[in-house]
Amino acid sequence: MNVLSLIVFLPLAAALALMALPRLGDGAARWAWVAVAAADVALVAAVWLAYEPPAAGRLAFEERAEWIPGVNSSYHVGVDGLSLPLVAMTTVVFLACAVFALRSGDRPRTQAALFLFLQSVSLGLFVAADLILFFLFFDLSIVGMYFVIAGWGHGDAGRSAMKFFLYTFLGSLALLAGFIGLYVAADPHTFDMVQLAEQTPLEGSSTAGAWVLAAILLGLAVKTPTVPFHTWLPPAHTDAPAIGSAVLAGVLLKMGTYGFVRIAMPMLPEAWRAWAWVIVVVGIVSVVYGALVALAQTDFKRMVAYTSVNHMGYVVLAVGAAGIVADDTVQSRSVAVTGAVTQMVSHGLVTAALFLIAGVMWERAGTYDMGAYGGLADPAPRLAALFAVGAFASLGLPGLSGFIAEFQIFTGSIAAAPVTAVALLGILITAALFLRALQRIFTGATQGASVGFGDLRPAELWAVGPLLALSLLIGVLPRPLLDVIEPAGQLVVQLVGR
Repeated sequence: MNVLSLIVFLPLAAALALMALPRLGDGAARWAWVAVAAADVALVAAVWLAYEPPAAGRLAFEERAEWIPGVNSSYHVGVDGLSLPLVAMTTVVFLACAVFALRSGDRPRTQAALFLFLQSVSLGLFVAADLILFFLFFDLSIVGMYFVIAGWGHGDAGRSAMKFFLYTFLGSLALLAGFIGLYVAADPHTFDMVQLAEQTPLEGSSTAGAWVLAAILLGLAVKTPTVPFHTWLPPAHTDAPAIGSAVLAGVLLKMGTYGFVRIAMPMLPEAWRAWAWVIVVVGIVSVVYGALVALAQTDFKRMVAYTSVNHMGYVVLAVGAAGIVADDTVQSRSVAVTGAVTQMVSHGLVTAALFLIAGVMWERAGTYDMGAYGGLADPAPRLAALFAVGAFASLGLPGLSGFIAEFQIFTGSIAAAPVTAVALLGILITAALFLRALQRIFTGATQGASVGFGDLRPAELWAVGPLLALSLLIGVLPRPLLDVIEPAGQLVVQLVGR
């Protein structure tokens, strides 16, 4: 078995084993989840150390097997600089969630099995090199997250889970329609993503290409989510359990933005160039709108949810700018795409940590209302320190991963399309909202829900701390990550610009 297949299916095998062993104790189930998640991190680390950038039109650690030969769809997996960083980030986020849930007493065996299933389908999507395989994992992730929110959420969890499912499932149907359009246009017909990127089957057919791109963009925009397809996100996050929100924001949202750089841009370059300005405008609106609405929130978890709209807007902005083709902007557009992938990794780590911190607040005090706290730094100094690191990483402070990502995004995007400088306003608003949250919750006299608030327990510390430590590591030593991403980013720009 190829190492990528082992990485993908090890969590699924563990999930099935957990469900097949009803007598397994709760403690054993929780530790089994941690062990499997840690094993996946170790396997991905081995792949990272052995990774060499593949040649154009190839993938590293490739594996192919016949699957649905009648439509030329195969089990085809592999990684490159676009997918490997997201695979690594995914395993780290799931390990953090497993550690965070060590004290969970709410059906831990079923919860562990469900999250292991989610880990498998998430990893499967990022290594998929066949559109039907990609779509299979895309839809299964929706199903898995629906049960996470409905089964372990709070508040109006049932309604929020239903809204999440209906929105994203409707988007997936549009995505499937776009995939079928690519298949029909290809000669020979195929769902293979590498072959479709080489063929660009709808090149020269502007109307058909625009419709297929519109269908694919709709499906991906709902998952990302961009304005105006974001309305499912705040209630889903608010009512989801902490580890559910961490996976939803840290991993599942990246499926949409990853689809932009893996599918839409290389397979439909002519249509992407034609609609690049529309995509840029959507990105700018998402950046500014997400930040402004986040600033208006008094609920900490909803605030972080809206910052996801803002931060994913940076990615949309960058990939849109990469489609504004001019002879003297090749390098800047490559920088923008590299920044977009770096932002996916940074946002996954930092926002997952912030949602786990929100989970600590809910577990201790039963509220996310920032006004209910005050002076929390005194009884919970470790929580205050990690919150500050997460907040500064999210607002793009130099020395943390958010700065590396946003600096590249704006450097590349402004060089390609100077109007994108308008989105710099989003950084300023994000700084304001996180500083306000820091002041309201942690500074001043200890009062309200902060009285008697217990500081981070070891499991919580070891869940949140490594995520933010990785953000710091990327901020100080970005080269190992950028060396993997940059060749793939340059190739995408070449494909879009041809």
